[in-house]
Amino acid sequence: MRWTWSRIRRRFAAVLLVSAVACPVTVVAEPSKKTHATHIAVLEGTQGGAHISIEFTRPPTYTARLEQGGRRLVLDVPNADLRGVPAALTNQVGVVGGVMAQTFKTKQGTTTRFLITLLEACKYGVNVDENRLLVDFVPGGSGVIDSPKQSRPAPVRAKRRQLAVTDVKYEHAALSYQVVIGVDGSPEYRQDNATPGQSSLILRRTKLPEALMRTLDVTAFGGGLRSISSYSKNGNVVIEVERSAELTSKVERRGDALVWSFFKPGSLPASMTGVARDGGIARRAKTVYVEEGFEDVPEVHSGYSPSAGEVQAEQSPAEEAQGFASPVLGQQRFTGRRIDLDLKDADIHNVLRLLADVGRVNIITADNVQGSVTIRMRNVPWDQALDVALQTKGLGMVRQGNMIRVAPLSDLEREREMELERRKQEVQLAPLETRLIPISYADANDIRDRAQPMLSGRGTIAVDERTNMMIVRDVAGNLNQIESLVRSLDTQTPQVLVEARIVEATSRYLHDVGIQWGGDATFSPATGNPTGLAFPSAVGVAGGASDAQTPTAGLSPFTSNVANPNFAVNLPAVVGTGSGGALGLTFGSIDNTINLAVRLSAAESSGMLRILSSPRVLTLDNKVARIAQGTLIPFSQVSAQGVQTTFQEAKLQLLVQPHVTADGSVSLNVKINRDEPDFNQTSARGDPTILKREAETTLLVMDGHTAVIGGIFTRNTGRNLDQVPFFGDIPLIGLLFQRRRASDSRSELVIFITPRIVNRAEALGR
Repeated sequence: MRWTWSRIRRRFAAVLLVSAVACPVTVVAEPSKKTHATHIAVLEGTQGGAHISIEFTRPPTYTARLEQGGRRLVLDVPNADLRGVPAALTNQVGVVGGVMAQTFKTKQGTTTRFLITLLEACKYGVNVDENRLLVDFVPGGSGVIDSPKQSRPAPVRAKRRQLAVTDVKYEHAALSYQVVIGVDGSPEYRQDNATPGQSSLILRRTKLPEALMRTLDVTAFGGGLRSISSYSKNGNVVIEVERSAELTSKVERRGDALVWSFFKPGSLPASMTGVARDGGIARRAKTVYVEEGFEDVPEVHSGYSPSAGEVQAEQSPAEEAQGFASPVLGQQRFTGRRIDLDLKDADIHNVLRLLADVGRVNIITADNVQGSVTIRMRNVPWDQALDVALQTKGLGMVRQGNMIRVAPLSDLEREREMELERRKQEVQLAPLETRLIPISYADANDIRDRAQPMLSGRGTIAVDERTNMMIVRDVAGNLNQIESLVRSLDTQTPQVLVEARIVEATSRYLHDVGIQWGGDATFSPATGNPTGLAFPSAVGVAGGASDAQTPTAGLSPFTSNVANPNFAVNLPAVVGTGSGGALGLTFGSIDNTINLAVRLSAAESSGMLRILSSPRVLTLDNKVARIAQGTLIPFSQVSAQGVQTTFQEAKLQLLVQPHVTADGSVSLNVKINRDEPDFNQTSARGDPTILKREAETTLLVMDGHTAVIGGIFTRNTGRNLDQVPFFGDIPLIGLLFQRRRASDSRSELVIFITPRIVNRAEALGR
């Protein structure tokens, strides 16, 4: 149902007949040279000061005065209002701590006041440059600058820079599960929980690097979260979380990151949910900002931090507790019932009574609230009409539940200042308490340095090194905060058990086949078989490929060696005890005039060797640990001082430094070496050489998982052929003149490493 003028007149006829509606119409003519403030910029000035530039549509006139001992400048511009200039600038620039802009009506017309808060006493200078009002501040003293026309930086309009996401990771807090989004800047964001089991966080006008376009599977960590996906869509960054249906979430800003927390309803205390209670109605603190060039100004969560060129109009905790409603120029969200109003020169008290009846709220006005308003509105929310009416008359309101108190803005500001002063006095007058906070795992001196900023001006912290205990003296509220900080930081340091496995496998194959054969033949009268010739009457033939070291075992059944085997082909294989074998054959005539001896030798060997070394060591997070086992090998050195003995280490060693990450993985700086003496290869003095195997690397391994950090594989193969020239090349028959050898050796080294967090539940809170 819409409220028309006829309905309102019938309902409030008695009130309106005695009100200012029946009075003669008073029209205040608008000044012919009215100007509008369109832009304001605060920049750093010379000599450590600051410079403020305010642009108007016409050349402005002004009055200025210093207050509070030169720490605040009041600048009034008559016949001016605000168009595009924010109501508050809270960014600190130079000596300027903030600027408040306010428009109010006077008997002469509309006046705009700029309240410039200074961080220290300053001199000021004001100058009009065409349509700009230029204000300069120089630290030191108070009063007017001798020469206000000094060099000033050119005013630059703040532009929105491209924001970017720097990291997306998963963390676990004491009572919630968090998705931490690192952001370079302060983006606008919106949370969407419409889909069951899925939540989305949309960051407007933000870039996402390709490396962060991914999906993280966090099912193994529990807590009701299954996956975290991040991608870009229409110039925005979307973070999607697959979660359990019973979880709820909230978003807050911490430094350079947005923390998206998921928790079960009711599991967090009221102080951690971001909800303030006022008069029995729960409401979230909101921040509304106005930026030039954007018509659609969205609602932004309380974690938003405005950048340069933006206006933040967020109520202080003291104002929120008292229900103060700051008059902020900018877009607000009105949800009241829509009505039509058409009033002319109506008394402000009657207008407020009318809106109180429509909105079903209680409105109380102060004695100094007076004046009349002319309103013509169609299809507007009643709370918006109330807000506009109060702004028109320079009034403000304090709302507590369904009770609204209306008073001039100056009175409300004075009340706020008095409330802040009262709270400061309460802190100064509050009794001090002493609390002993024991530290179990951390160093009390380190915790003290982190808790020091949380003290009030009257608080102190002392450390008893014998008991590792902090002695804190302060007001009760600060003591609770410090104790909560200590409980969060004083946790068990993760202990990591690092186990390495060094596996060595060696295989060897050797094949060797050789032959020895020879003999002798005699033709002479002494043996009864002369040649029958005068010359040569006697002929003797014998093999000559032998010497004293020639192996002859097996040629005689009576002796182990034959003194002179007379081998013609002497290509034996290396045989002996434990390797290969040989077979000897001898053939001879009755009178021993012709003898033939053949010795076949062959050797073949194969073997497999496997060595497993498994050093393991337990250490704290970020601490270096070393474990070693080996021998010291003596070496003799001859010098002018004589013979000196030095020792060289040949050992198995594991050197590691682990670091436990927030998601339960382990980052390792590891060095593993295995050295051993080799007595098969010695120096001229007989000293053994040292075989070295070493690996050094940095890697990231999940808790309890095994990673292969390195390996070496070698293979040596060879084929040798020894033969008698020419005869060895004859097919088939050449085998009687050859020795064949073949070898194949392989070795493989593989190193494994496995980290395990021993006290995972206590250290990480899993």
